[in-house]
Amino acid sequence: MSRRPAPRTLTVMRSHQLTPHMLRITLGGPELSGFPEGYKGGYVKLMLSPGEGGDRPIVRTYTIRDQREGGLDIDFALHADAEGHAGPATRWALAAQAGDTIPVGGPGDPKPLPAGFDTYLVAGDMTALPAIAANLESLPPEATGFVALEIQDEADRQDLVAPPGMEIRWLVNPEPGTRADLLEETLRGFGWPHGRIYGWAACEFSSMTRLRTYLRGERSLGSDQLYLSSYWKSGLAEEAHKIAKREDAEDNAAPAPDPENGPRDRAAV
Repeated sequence: MSRRPAPRTLTVMRSHQLTPHMLRITLGGPELSGFPEGYKGGYVKLMLSPGEGGDRPIVRTYTIRDQREGGLDIDFALHADAEGHAGPATRWALAAQAGDTIPVGGPGDPKPLPAGFDTYLVAGDMTALPAIAANLESLPPEATGFVALEIQDEADRQDLVAPPGMEIRWLVNPEPGTRADLLEETLRGFGWPHGRIYGWAACEFSSMTRLRTYLRGERSLGSDQLYLSSYWKSGLAEEAHKIAKREDAEDNAAPAPDPENGPRDRAAV
């Protein structure tokens, strides 16, 4: 069994507000040297300082939105809970300044849209937007399909690079985690195309379960035609979400999604 590589201490190169609820941090520095290529759309583990009374780092999982020599772009969806509390990764990102450092584990493998399908059905909220954007950029020009993206504000739309045959629909929900039906109903409204279909969805836990009922249960997409993951669960931190995710996979007699490639810091982001 191969051992996990030791974390790298990376340096904040810059911080950029992409939209009102999306912040991009670029990480680089000397210890990025030797970081393996080809992990755009994959993930890293951010090892944050322990909380009060803790002695172990708080670990949060984030998508590599873009990768190039000398830099990794990590996009943070900015969202607070009903009391206005932000999670540890969001607090770190908002306070991060050029020159700050952070231990980073990984990388972990991307979950791309595989070649060879007639139509791609894609759904996600803002936590999945970085992975979806990276996946769309990697599709061949002739790819066709439909993308449903849940955002918090009209101003959170991004200029995505996608084949012209991929229809993108932006869905505004100011309170993430409160519309479990939104992505599912939008996909249903698109209709069911002919040919070989691939489904890809990542979002809040309750939304994921509804999409699973539709895509796997009603439409019978098998494991070779479907990637589904909950990236967060309303009211739960990442550690508790992993447990809920594992139990849900066992209850539904399906292979558990890789717990290392999903949860984002959205319990109180």
